[in-house]
Amino acid sequence: MLHRSASVCFLFRGPGLCSFTPGDEKRVDSRTIYVGHRPCPDTEAFIPSKFCDNRIVSSKYTVWNFLPKNLFEQFRRIANFYFLIIFLVQVSESLGPENLLLKGATLKNTKKIYGVAVYTGMETKMALNYQGKSQKRSAVEKSINAFLLVYLCILISKAVVCTTLKYVWQSKEGQDEPWYNQKTQKEKDTNMYLKMFTDFLSFMVLFNFIIPVSMYVTVEMQKFLGSFFITWDKDFFDPEIQEGALVNTSDLNEELGQVEYVFTDKTGTLTQNNMEFIECCIDGFQYKHRDTRCELDGFTVTDEPVNKLQQKEKEELFLRALCLCHTVQVKEAGSEEVLTDQVDGIDGMQPQPEEERGFIASSPDEIALVRGAMEYGFTFLGLESKSMKIKNRENNIEEYKLLHVLNFDPVRRRMSVIVQTKSGETLLFCKGADSSIFPRVKPEEVDRIRMHVERNATGYRTLCVAYKQLSAEEYAVADTGLREARLTLQDREQKLMAMYNQVETGMSLIGATAVEDRLQEEAAETMEALQGAGMKVWVLTGDKMETAKSTCYACRLFQRGTELLELTVRTLEDGRLKREEKLLELLRDYHRRAVKRCMSFLSCRSWSTANQDYGFIIDGATLSLMMNPPREADASQYRSLFLQICQNCTAVLCCRMAPLQKAQIVKMVKNSKGSPITLSIGDGANDVSMILEAHVGIGIKGKEGRQAVRNSDYAIPKLKHLKKLLLAHGHLYYVRIAHLVQYFFYKNLCFILPQFLYQFFCGYSQQPLYDAAYLTMYNICFTSMPILAYSLLEQHISMEILLDNAALYREIANNAMLRWRPFLYWTVLGIFQGLLFFFGVRFLFSNPALQDNGQVFGNWSYGTIVFTVLVFTVTLKLALDTRHWTWINHFVIWGSLAFYVFFSFFWGGIIWPFLKQQRLYFVFANMLSSVSAWLVIIILILLSLLPEILLVVLRKPRGPHSRQVYLFLPFPF
Repeated sequence: MLHRSASVCFLFRGPGLCSFTPGDEKRVDSRTIYVGHRPCPDTEAFIPSKFCDNRIVSSKYTVWNFLPKNLFEQFRRIANFYFLIIFLVQVSESLGPENLLLKGATLKNTKKIYGVAVYTGMETKMALNYQGKSQKRSAVEKSINAFLLVYLCILISKAVVCTTLKYVWQSKEGQDEPWYNQKTQKEKDTNMYLKMFTDFLSFMVLFNFIIPVSMYVTVEMQKFLGSFFITWDKDFFDPEIQEGALVNTSDLNEELGQVEYVFTDKTGTLTQNNMEFIECCIDGFQYKHRDTRCELDGFTVTDEPVNKLQQKEKEELFLRALCLCHTVQVKEAGSEEVLTDQVDGIDGMQPQPEEERGFIASSPDEIALVRGAMEYGFTFLGLESKSMKIKNRENNIEEYKLLHVLNFDPVRRRMSVIVQTKSGETLLFCKGADSSIFPRVKPEEVDRIRMHVERNATGYRTLCVAYKQLSAEEYAVADTGLREARLTLQDREQKLMAMYNQVETGMSLIGATAVEDRLQEEAAETMEALQGAGMKVWVLTGDKMETAKSTCYACRLFQRGTELLELTVRTLEDGRLKREEKLLELLRDYHRRAVKRCMSFLSCRSWSTANQDYGFIIDGATLSLMMNPPREADASQYRSLFLQICQNCTAVLCCRMAPLQKAQIVKMVKNSKGSPITLSIGDGANDVSMILEAHVGIGIKGKEGRQAVRNSDYAIPKLKHLKKLLLAHGHLYYVRIAHLVQYFFYKNLCFILPQFLYQFFCGYSQQPLYDAAYLTMYNICFTSMPILAYSLLEQHISMEILLDNAALYREIANNAMLRWRPFLYWTVLGIFQGLLFFFGVRFLFSNPALQDNGQVFGNWSYGTIVFTVLVFTVTLKLALDTRHWTWINHFVIWGSLAFYVFFSFFWGGIIWPFLKQQRLYFVFANMLSSVSAWLVIIILILLSLLPEILLVVLRKPRGPHSRQVYLFLPFPF
């Protein structure tokens, strides 16, 4: 019987299986139906059965999965995803050059902005133009290594000679094993060759003091301490920036006295990078400010216009163009803030009067033009919400709506603005280089302006100003085209360039401006002094040739009689020949004119004035063609001809140079024949590559940041300080360290030569001539301080004479004091004095009775007398070489001699308990008790210094400036 509430299960026969009871697994052909749930055994837990849901769902989405599932279905198709990205880009505002904030931009009229960082890391301009910093080594270090090899050979030779002579001497009968020194059995069984090698090493240890190890310590101390004299020099202090010179490395102090090539930037280095409005030309009439001839509403006209009223309208149009066509911002100041102009966020050094406005701009040219307009009555008041305001001569405020800015770029070489007046007129104002403006204006207007532009281009930076009135239809087309070009994703730059060129046509030429980039203080005198010192000056700049050439004339790098050899794109234009062929033809022609004519009496690196007639000019495009010709085989020929031409020119101008090209030129000259010492000087980040490439890099603390200063070896506030840095400090540093190096080798040769000679009289037994204390103290205490003081304080020629006579710099050029000739002189002097010390004292010891009591001096007395003569001679030799005496020199020279005497008495006057044997006990006191010893010491010192004294008295100077050099320098070279 079935209950209604119970669940029913039926059993059918068939292959299916619904539920099994224990033991029914084999009955697969039957089904058992239970009424209600299957009974659960008492030993098992009851688990309710779970049955499948029998609901049918026909919908694809639910409330929870609609959004993610729908997005997945849509964007799994790539086309839909692409269309979404295009839509987002179209509705978002595109970033262009007008959105780019330059370094040092000032936040204004808002509390915060949102931005994205672009061109960061390795994409920055500085990183792209950066070259790996090469290891810089001075010429003095190379000379030290060469001299060290010579003395190492001398050391090995001495050891080999003594070892050989020892066994030759012992080969004689009775010498190898005398009756008083019988060999042990172990010594007899020792291998012969092992004994020879051991003796060789013993002699190496005995003579190793000839290698001046302490010299390296003294040199490093001299370089480190000597660098402070540059930072302490008050002449390098600039009151404008309240800073002095900076030394970033002290390893190259002496290189400052060996410079042969100077590579300099132009803007900010030769010039102040501070533009000043000089004059302008309006409709063919030249205007200068505040002249006495004829004034027209604040202007001064050199050529009287016919219609003054019409000319006045053109004047005002010209001044409005200067006030509107720019990207200058007005710098607002507080009540106590002094307004200054800023270029790329760097404050100008000259504070402006309170009644004047400060400006912020990316180029100093724009500030100069805006200030030039202010001088003539039109003042730019600022830009607020796309509204530009200016104040005219009648003190009325004119307001213009800024519609578009056509930014400047180096290809177009111009910039434009489109503005709208209150009356609804649409005007285009454009300014740029003459070469980019003249083709876009009416030809009949060009002739009236061209003459003034060409005349001013020889000394000033010139810009032409044009305008165009746009009709409503023209502006609508231009506005639509510019907006579409700025929103496009592909070829945006090309499309913008095409629209700029389309809009900037058919303009009317108004006039031209002349802006002067003033030279640095004493720039001309500095360049003239460097050339007088025999240095070749190369100007590497990115400016155009005409401007750079005028700067070279102003700096006296080019003289009136200088014949200029030009190698630019303009000179390579030849319809008959390819550019490569024309380049080779010009190089050969210039080589014939500049080199072969002087070959009979000039060498390529001569300082003669016969090569002062030529100047060389090359631009970046031609340099690229020369460095990377189509055929690699031609590159070496081009470079060889180019270098030979430049070496025979008084100055070289490289214009339109990229930063990496500057470094390439420096590297090419640095690696040329003779490996001349190069120096690069600049003030901006674009000069970092050439500063790192040169042997010596100088940074100027100018207005273009501190990148050049941080990457330089030395930094100075102004270009004028380079003169004293090279001609005075560099000259003295080189003479000091050169004398230090030669003196160390000399005094160590004097020290060890008697030790070597003594072996011939002691049976080559490695018996030392000097006591161990003397061996240790000689280079550390007795002779170290005088030469250190000399290398820091010596002025063989006063700084005033060095600055007044730049030609004195030539006397030490090409590492003159560390050549083989002066090295041989010092070596011969050391050998002479070493022989005199040893054999002079030996002559004294030929008398068997030297003491009053009739006793004979021993071998330690012999060595002590030699050492005493040695210490006094080398110290007094340095005293003779000293030209500039200070209390420090007196203290260390006479103090070192007094310390030696005191130490000898002290060391030999006490019985030291920690010594097993005391060789010098009362030796020094007994030595000084002998009158003969006193006499020999004094005579030997005088005889040792006599050749030096005679050489100073008898030698005759040669050359126009040699008298001053021979009068002060301690030895000839």
